[in-house]
This record gives sequence, C-alpha cells and structure tokens, in this order.
Amino acid sequence: MKPNRRQIFTVGAAAAAATVAASTQTAAAAPEAAEFAATTSVSTGPYGSGVAGSWTNSTRAISTAAQFEKTRQTNGVFMFGDSISVQDGKALAVRLLNRNGTQLAVNNWSSRPSSGAVDALQAAASAYGLPRRVLMASGSNDIFDPPKFRAQVDRAIGIVGQNRTLFWVNLQVVRRSVTAPVQLADQRNSSWLNMQLYDAQQKYPNLRIIRWAEWLWVKPYRLANYLRDGVHPSVPLGQDARNELIVQSLLS
Repeated sequence: MKPNRRQIFTVGAAAAAATVAASTQTAAAAPEAAEFAATTSVSTGPYGSGVAGSWTNSTRAISTAAQFEKTRQTNGVFMFGDSISVQDGKALAVRLLNRNGTQLAVNNWSSRPSSGAVDALQAAASAYGLPRRVLMASGSNDIFDPPKFRAQVDRAIGIVGQNRTLFWVNLQVVRRSVTAPVQLADQRNSSWLNMQLYDAQQKYPNLRIIRWAEWLWVKPYRLANYLRDGVHPSVPLGQDARNELIVQSLLS
C-alpha cells in the first residue's frame, strides 16, 4: 500500500516534531552535518532550508573504470549518491557481495544535488552501458530547491529506460545543527521530495522506492538513534539498517 499525500505530510510533521525535540540533546554536529548546515548561515532561501552551496570540491567516492566494467558485465548494481553514500557505500558493497556475490560500482559525491547525480548516471551509461539495476541514493541536497527534483527523476528514468529497474532511496532530512524553524522546513521539503517520488512511481512501473523515511517514522525513537545528525545514519546502527533495506529491495 502506497502512502497518500495526507499520510506523507501528516507523518512527516510528526517526525519533524520528534526530531526538533530530540535536537536539544544533540552535541556538536559531525563534519558532514556542519558542511550541510553552512548553507543556511546567511539566508533560509525561498523554501526555508537555506541555499545550496558549491559541491564540486566536496569529498567523493568513485569506483574505477574497471569496477564499473566488471559490475556491468556481471549484472551488478550502479549506485549514484551523496554524502550519506560516501559514508555508507563501502559497507553496502560488502553486504551485497557477501549476500549473493552482487558487485557494486559507485559514484558518490558529498553535497551533490540530484541534477549532478543524474549527470553522473548519464556519463556512466555512455561510458560503460548500464546493468539491469541502478540505485539512486540522492535527494538530501534537493531540500534547498524541491521543485527541481521531479525533473531529475524523469531524466534518470529516461536514461535507464523501460527494461531496467531504477531504485531510489527516499528522504529524511532534519538537521539538528539548525534552528527549529529551519528543521521544520527541512521536514516539509523532505516530504515534498518524497511525494514527487511517489507521484513518479505512478507513472513509471520500473521505479522502485526504498522507504527509508517510513522505516524511520514508524518508530519515532529511530530518528534519534539511527541518525547521528538528522541526516546521516549512525554507524553502525543506522548504516546497517539503511543498507539492509537497500539490499532487500535490490535482491527481491
């Protein structure tokens, strides 16, 4: 059963309230969170979460050409993500390999919005071709400009085509390092992005959503225990939980 718009926003609002309350118990943000939060230091922007900064010099984790070739040839998984995936991608690759030998090739880049992730998908498709499964773990940095997100989902589907499956991990972003009004905007914008994913799923039968946000919302304590800064999974607890959701979806 897919959540409707009212469910997405109602549950999302409850999650925001729980996260805002929990943030008062949080110490200094981790380096990735500080980088993420810096975008709100001058302006909250038109959507309340701030204005995105430059990402081109941020940390990244990108597989070699040989690994992309091997992954395509063995019908593994190509992954395109942001700082969450920079943190968690290696553990995900190990989990997939140990589960059934599936290879993973990654192009993960901190602070990158989905437009850059889809550009990387296009470049990989041109350079190597694509396996039958493509994983997008992107969108956290789209909270700064949510209306542009749906076009990137459409672009990704166009690149992947109808005969492959596009997996997309949905979003839960409420940074603990920012003020309560900005946290509420983060949750609203996360829910807005998720709603665009669910709308796209109605159009594209080969789009599969990995419901990380709902997994966190169903038990509010998870927002504090499985996210270390309101964005990035805690390690190993949140990392293991998110990666297991991804593996189960990819292998089902």
